[in-house]
Amino acid sequence: MVCKSRSGLTRHSLAKHRPITPPPRASNDDPDFTYQRHPLLSGRPCDQQGNFLPGNAPPQPPPLPHPDNPEAWAPFEDRLTFDFAHYHFVQAQSSATEINKALDMWAAAVWKYGGDIPWSTARDMYSCIDKIRENAVPWKTYHLKYTGPRPPSPPWWMTETYELHFRDSRQLLKEQLANSHFEGKMNFSAYRQFNKDGKRVYSNVMSGDWAWMQSDKISKDPSTHGSMFVALVAGSDKTTVSVATGHQEYHPWYMSPSNITNAARRAHGPGVLPGGFIPIPKTSKKHRKTIEYQRFSRQLYHACLTLMYEPLRSGMERPEVLLCADGHYRKAVYGIGPYIADYPEQVWLSGIVSGWCPKGRCDAQPDNLDNTTHVHLRSRSIREFMVTVFDPGILWDDYGVRVDVVPFTHHFPRADIHEIMAPDLLHQLIKGTFKDHLVTWINEYIMATYPTPKALAIIQDIDRRISAVPAFPGLRRFPDGRDFNQWTGDDSKALMKVYIAAIVGYVPSDMVKALSAFMECCYIARKNLLTTDDLATFELHRSRFHMYRQIFVTTGVRDDTSLPRQHSLQHYPRSIRLFGSPNGLCSSITESKHIKAVKEPWRRSNRFNALRQMLQIISRGEKLQGLWAKLKKRGWMIGSTLFFTQMVQEEDFLDAMTVAMEEVEEMTDENIDLGPVSGSKATSSIKLAATRARSYPRRLQKLAQHVQQPLLPELVQRFLYDQLNPQSEVPLHRIPVEQLPVLSGKFSVYHSAVARFYAPSDLCGAGGMYSERIWSTPQWRCDGARRDTALVVLDDDKPGLQGMWVARVLLLFSFYFREEHYPCALVNWFEPYGDEPDDETGMWRVVPEKDERGRRTIEVIHLDAIARGVHLLPSYGASPLPENIHYSSSLDAFQSFFVNKFADHHLFEFISV
Repeated sequence: MVCKSRSGLTRHSLAKHRPITPPPRASNDDPDFTYQRHPLLSGRPCDQQGNFLPGNAPPQPPPLPHPDNPEAWAPFEDRLTFDFAHYHFVQAQSSATEINKALDMWAAAVWKYGGDIPWSTARDMYSCIDKIRENAVPWKTYHLKYTGPRPPSPPWWMTETYELHFRDSRQLLKEQLANSHFEGKMNFSAYRQFNKDGKRVYSNVMSGDWAWMQSDKISKDPSTHGSMFVALVAGSDKTTVSVATGHQEYHPWYMSPSNITNAARRAHGPGVLPGGFIPIPKTSKKHRKTIEYQRFSRQLYHACLTLMYEPLRSGMERPEVLLCADGHYRKAVYGIGPYIADYPEQVWLSGIVSGWCPKGRCDAQPDNLDNTTHVHLRSRSIREFMVTVFDPGILWDDYGVRVDVVPFTHHFPRADIHEIMAPDLLHQLIKGTFKDHLVTWINEYIMATYPTPKALAIIQDIDRRISAVPAFPGLRRFPDGRDFNQWTGDDSKALMKVYIAAIVGYVPSDMVKALSAFMECCYIARKNLLTTDDLATFELHRSRFHMYRQIFVTTGVRDDTSLPRQHSLQHYPRSIRLFGSPNGLCSSITESKHIKAVKEPWRRSNRFNALRQMLQIISRGEKLQGLWAKLKKRGWMIGSTLFFTQMVQEEDFLDAMTVAMEEVEEMTDENIDLGPVSGSKATSSIKLAATRARSYPRRLQKLAQHVQQPLLPELVQRFLYDQLNPQSEVPLHRIPVEQLPVLSGKFSVYHSAVARFYAPSDLCGAGGMYSERIWSTPQWRCDGARRDTALVVLDDDKPGLQGMWVARVLLLFSFYFREEHYPCALVNWFEPYGDEPDDETGMWRVVPEKDERGRRTIEVIHLDAIARGVHLLPSYGASPLPENIHYSSSLDAFQSFFVNKFADHHLFEFISV
């Protein structure tokens, strides 16, 4: 049964001008939370000699030079020379030939005035970049060779010399911790976080139990008291840069301090930097599967990791003084922190047999991974004991342990590879369980259940359903459905958001429920902040997933579901308690770094001995970015090069710069379409676009005719009456027309509005703020009209979607009445279908609200009543879609919709409360 609409009085009286405050989404510095800091490793500020400072002592800021001083820009002369180098090397990635051409034109421009330029060739510019002091940690090369027994005619891999290129991990870690980019984004001690109900909250790495336990171990030495614990978070992942020219692979190793926040680590900045390139031994197919080659490859891998971690050893026992991003010095004790890797790399890291689980509390048999009845612990000490007691064959067959590999962590204090293995959302859940397993199994079920022609028609219709979903900010379109060859992580993430509704009706209900339960697990684990209640809910949905996925066994699609990547779900609650939210330790972080650290430098090389050129490109890019961050903190990167150069000549330079910074920040936030925005955490807000659409009449009657909405004038009058008489007890629709206010002013129409809200689980700005644009335009990218849907809060006292309705924005406009500005939206309403979410999909359903004549209801509401945009997925029914259906008409073509809580992570949290 369709739920009846609430009274017009209730909706009209609530959907009016007032601020909308979404449920609070806190970060580790939220005043609504309480914190318990580690009492001994407390990260107290000290001086450069290690003497602790009195409480609340401010750091001593370095003197700020005037930008007219050439030394202030060293090794560059001024803003112009720095911008030229930064633009050509970092932004445009110009070749030496292109830089030489630009320098020649610059020289020609100033020659007739008797001027000169700083460099005559690109090589001179490169030499200047090399002199930058920021991020100046050089690359070193270490040579390794096979030293085992050799046959009379050894294969070439035994005679090859392998080069490990790496940077001093201790120095690079110190550079990262001192980077002003992380001011306000760093935790100086392990901490426990609690919400208002006194329940534990897990967010950043330092909020987990592992950092606290490490601090307990370190603090047994009284000389460490007052220090800060700094763990090196690392990750490695092979990447291919060229298939056509010889399958060129690289194996970068990345590093990050555990003390920065998850958001800072996930951002495209200096939170994660390449620390080394592990050599990849290659051989012919004949030798690839030999025991000797496999053993050497693994031993080489761990030897390289040991060498790259070695610089930290001296600081793992004795504190050393280092500079932090807030300008204070602190004593630090190092440790080996969580390691980010996909499953094949986890197998290598932990020294286990493929198919087994590498985690510390699990050595379940590969054919029954989810059986926890007789599971033993994996740990460094247990492994060392087992290797001395059991035969290698028994260890391989019964425990999945390889004796020919000693994990690198065995060489360092307080390090256990089985404990520090980080959960991997991307490869375990998104690309693994979802794309490789569930999507593949559903297709296999369809092909096995129906005759081939009908099965192919069903799969084609599923693809057509995917291509027909309405547009939404940040949602990738699939014009041909999921029928594409090269899958990326972003493809899998995008498909997850729309796939569930596309299969409803074509597969058994339990398959839909299995997918729904799995999606709930993914989106809970993806939160930036998880409570103990979230972990309990995660366990509930994981149990549901394990129960419903048996449908793939009973239908004959699978013989079993004992797979390492699905099995990893069992370990997520414990991993979250140890290391905080998994979204700060996901391999998507390292994969995104491949672009800047591997792929772009490789493209800029000449392909001959490319790695050494790549290392030079990486170093120069990081130096320029480091100097840019330093100049930005001073406020010297504001505006254009010409603008700043002119501003420097002002008498009161500091005042002029302050005003300019405020103006530039306001312009930046206004023009953003989707994504992170600057500013601190704040209540959500929504405002119309900066520029009105010019092609609309300014008078109300003519505007109504232009947009073909004849009821618009009366709806605006009733809206205005409601705004002027908020205490009226007479239902708005009963007010006679002659009593409504008369409007004679000009109206302005806009094609979009910008919603701004706090969404830390998505990739956001410094304060966790996110921006999305809600569109209502007759032409969207020359591909038809676009009228987005949005959430309108009707009752603040009800949680999630129970207190909200969905509205489709038909028109965005504003007007003035008695000098008061009224930004408005003309909307169609969608009313809830049922009192609970749909049992199969787990999503709420809505249907268009209609009047007694069967027409869709329309109404004018105040823009402030809109909380944010929302995505609707059509309920496709049982009939195949017509081939010519277009996504722009989906909201008109269907009569029932799912409210897609999986459209983005903030929406999942917002309507799941």
